[in-house]
Amino acid sequence: MPTTASGAISTKSGALESYPYGFGTRFEGRLGTNPEELIGAAHAGCFAMALSMIVGETGFTAEKLESKADVTLEQQDAGFAITAVHLTLNATIPGIDQAKFEELTTAAKKNFPVSKVLNAEITLEATLK
Repeated sequence: MPTTASGAISTKSGALESYPYGFGTRFEGRLGTNPEELIGAAHAGCFAMALSMIVGETGFTAEKLESKADVTLEQQDAGFAITAVHLTLNATIPGIDQAKFEELTTAAKKNFPVSKVLNAEITLEATLK
């Protein structure tokens, strides 16, 4: 796999400032980030934000929402493609029952902005503690 495509990435907020970015971080385990990692972080963060809002609108308060997104990148005929994203959520929401929890997490998964932009299978594993 060629490692010639590399560079640095910065964000307007300053959260990333000239951070290593490229093929080496994607395929060779080098320090830095890559598009899949950034999409996963955006996806997990957006999901948690949407769920927090929905939980609050229903009268509950989330003590903890810990989300993670595993992004699947696969070689296809036309090159590489993100084919799936698996969200994992560990939540602490006092007073909520399992049925309501599942209703709210399903609504959040279906309706948050980053999920709508991805053309990939999106699955969710949510645990209420």
